[in-house]
Amino acid sequence: MKNDLTGELLTTKKNLLRVLDSFDQGNINTVPFEGSWTAGQVARHVLKSASGVSAALNGFANTADRDPGKHLKMLGDIFLNFDIKMKSPDFVMPDDEPRDKAVLIQLLVETFDNIVRVAESEDLDMICTTFEMPNLGFLSKKEFIWFTTVHTQRHIHQLKNISDHLK
Repeated sequence: MKNDLTGELLTTKKNLLRVLDSFDQGNINTVPFEGSWTAGQVARHVLKSASGVSAALNGFANTADRDPGKHLKMLGDIFLNFDIKMKSPDFVMPDDEPRDKAVLIQLLVETFDNIVRVAESEDLDMICTTFEMPNLGFLSKKEFIWFTTVHTQRHIHQLKNISDHLK
């Protein structure tokens, strides 16, 4: 499971960086259609989310008192269902400030590299107690890593849609 989880996270990171790189600085802050975020806002949202996960993974953790993979399927089912519209919690909402593509990419690489380090080297069955996920409670390290993977995959899909509208 650990190698599969790390491999999926690395593939997702690579895909995210590839799609972000397809935007140029001139259109990364362009609203593609009414009601949409810009590609820069999507990237900022993913960064805020992944940074929070990174902090949780590196924070306090306890031995699991439940199945540490309990939420894995549900997280995939929710975030990979592109037919449902979701609302982000306020603490990961992006602002309207223009974003520098190179800076976003650099910060995303650093943040994802830290999550990959945890995925490769730590006991993923530990329950992170620094942050409680809304509606789910405390997640295991493996659940947080899977959340980052499927959440990012959802936003890769969104970024491709934005790119298509800007062409």
